[in-house]
Amino acid sequence: MATQSGRLGVGIIGAGRVGPVIGAALAGAGHAIVGIASISEDNRDRARALLPEVPILEIPELLERSELVILAIPEAEIESLVAGLAATGSWQPGQLVLHTAPGLGYSVLAPAVAAGVIPLAIHPTMVFTGTSLDLVRMRESYFAVTAPTPVLPIGQALVVEMGGEPIVIAETDRAAYAEAVSTASNFSASIVRQSTALLADLGIESPATVLGPLLRSSVETALQAAGGDIDRLRGILE
Repeated sequence: MATQSGRLGVGIIGAGRVGPVIGAALAGAGHAIVGIASISEDNRDRARALLPEVPILEIPELLERSELVILAIPEAEIESLVAGLAATGSWQPGQLVLHTAPGLGYSVLAPAVAAGVIPLAIHPTMVFTGTSLDLVRMRESYFAVTAPTPVLPIGQALVVEMGGEPIVIAETDRAAYAEAVSTASNFSASIVRQSTALLADLGIESPATVLGPLLRSSVETALQAAGGDIDRLRGILE
């Protein structure tokens, strides 16, 4: 149910930290969020905070109403959900189906594709808080887009509408991409925890505040150095 030319009726399955934020970003671009499906009451509260006018729906009804379905659920649950909905004939031909798992491409959506849907795998390369702060962070974030070649422009356009920058990741490269972003986020979190704990043991108040400028400058310097190394390597290869 498009609200105007080019606008989509969007249904979201999953109300964790990612789904409602993606929904709010698309709503800000003029799309209509027709419903959100979630079992957890805590997650429903998060959805109501970010999408206060959006109804909580059961999955079959949500799929009936949606032109774009977003699967913002744990990676391990996607395959079984997609197959189960295909078995019950819930997918609609021509429907866009998008999942946000970093390590999976669009092939996991094969049962839905067999029913006529258009598959997209789009992962925001950022850490979500599940709050409106994420909408600001999206504007400086990249989104990994994986889709059949004819469909890539749709995925890229959706990312741009959410304020992000799309980067195309091949289907066969999704696992390596997921490892890269997981390593970066997990290692960073581990270093921060260790460093702040050490300063706290010394009796220093607000260790996170003390370390903040150091960590930001260290990361920026490391990223600049990595970029320079890649440029030098390209020069050698060329």
